[in-house]
Amino acid sequence: MAEENLEAKLKHHLKQDKIQLWNPPYTNDNNEPGKTQMQDLAEGYAPMVGFAVSEVGSVLEAIRAQTVKRGQGNKAFKETCVATLELMLPRDGKKVSLCVCACVCVCVKYQKYGFKYIKLILNGKTLSAEQRLDEQGVRNNSKIMVLRVNEEDRRRQITEEEQKKNQKESIDRTQKGFQILSERDGSEDPETTPFLEIADQKGNPLQIPHEEKKALILAMGFHEKGRSLLKRKQHDNALCHLLQADQQFGRCGSALLTSVDNYAVLQLDIVWCYQALEALSCLDDGKMRLQKAEDCFLHCYGEQQQRLLMIKGSQGREEVLFLRLYLLQSLLSYVEGNDSQAAQQLQKVESLYSRLCPDLDKMTQLMSLGFSEREARLGLRACQGDIEEAAMHITNRRQEREALKEREEAKRSSRLEAVAVLTEMGYSRADASRALHQAQGDVNRAYALLYLGFERQVSETALRLTDGDLQLATHLLLDNQGVLSPDLLSASPPSSPSEEHSSSSDDPKDRELVNEVLEDISRHEEDYLDLTLEEESELIATMKSYLSRGNAHAV
Repeated sequence: MAEENLEAKLKHHLKQDKIQLWNPPYTNDNNEPGKTQMQDLAEGYAPMVGFAVSEVGSVLEAIRAQTVKRGQGNKAFKETCVATLELMLPRDGKKVSLCVCACVCVCVKYQKYGFKYIKLILNGKTLSAEQRLDEQGVRNNSKIMVLRVNEEDRRRQITEEEQKKNQKESIDRTQKGFQILSERDGSEDPETTPFLEIADQKGNPLQIPHEEKKALILAMGFHEKGRSLLKRKQHDNALCHLLQADQQFGRCGSALLTSVDNYAVLQLDIVWCYQALEALSCLDDGKMRLQKAEDCFLHCYGEQQQRLLMIKGSQGREEVLFLRLYLLQSLLSYVEGNDSQAAQQLQKVESLYSRLCPDLDKMTQLMSLGFSEREARLGLRACQGDIEEAAMHITNRRQEREALKEREEAKRSSRLEAVAVLTEMGYSRADASRALHQAQGDVNRAYALLYLGFERQVSETALRLTDGDLQLATHLLLDNQGVLSPDLLSASPPSSPSEEHSSSSDDPKDRELVNEVLEDISRHEEDYLDLTLEEESELIATMKSYLSRGNAHAV
């Protein structure tokens, strides 16, 4: 990583000093380097970056040559619409049209170098030989890595392709499972289906539009699946699910995203996958995501975490999130070449780590009182290591969870009674459950949806226009022969295929999907805070090693 670090440092200084290596005096009219000016630049930067003048000069020239070549490629692209792609072989860039498929590049490399199997890598992703380059994000001056693949690697590649196929299948099954759950309220199978409700940090239900609620449940479902895979160190597969969660969160309003910390935690998990996969090409995206996480924590917890203290009474448990945030910021700062910023963030990390790293003796004492390892760890963090306070805190948390469980059971019982009322009127259990779900538990409104007998979207629109008045809604539909104008219907969100599908709650395939996704939902609401800090400890040691090496160069 030392060479990448030197290049990043130099680019950082060049940008800061507003030096354009592709222009005079560093590059002459023949695109050759200005040797004196480049030497002066190398001598000036060498003590600043902690490397020898010769190393600095070599990397500066590589940066200059790269920018000049990119400029030439841009000019050619404007004149001919033929893109320059930097194929990372021991040759110059290859000019191709972006409308060709990746398989053309594969054939060219085979003919020119005799490679039987190769892989083309762009920003950490393997290009498909069947798709056009521009459809896969390839642009003019894109840098594409070409990997030669031998027979053994080819067999491994086939295995990887099979794994990708399995990843897609897993994503599809997760999405379908949570789509079914998003249309249920727990009354279909009280013993196994959780009472799904979107709540704030105090546990108060959030009243949000139906479509937004569905997107949020899908987002949280993908996040849970991704975190489950993270625990099993399946970082590649985990990242696929986490990015799907991010996509679903994008369908939610910004006010909702900043009212709970789920979105910020997701950004941390995505960047944690980046570092585990050593995806340096995702540096800019990682920086953006960490900034989003920090902004969300600020809005959600308060500037001095005062809102967190007011809501939960302590902040020790959530501090592990800031430890991971600062650690990732330190890593990205180092990779970018900003050692001082990296060291500054790492100091904050080590300060938090010393407070949050579990004391094994204290944990053993708490566990001897009948508390679980997770309860002991979270309790000690919440109470700054005080055993007596931690024991009382854990006991209070248990009582709070029991009270929440009783409230959920009461809501479920109420919903079951409402379903029974509607089924006694002759409606099927599935239709009654679906109507109550659409009516947010209101029996009269659910009955109105069932009674009107018109298409669901039309019935809902009529009820909305008449402020829920059943008689007026009926007259409105009868007067219009069950047809409302498209303008009125477009103001009401349409039913999705998953809503129609949700009525078949007795479908064995549905039950299998639901049971599958439920396995990945943690039964403990603070599972995302229960970090053992073992992985963080390893990364802290690695960062200290990197930074001490840089200091040694500087000396």
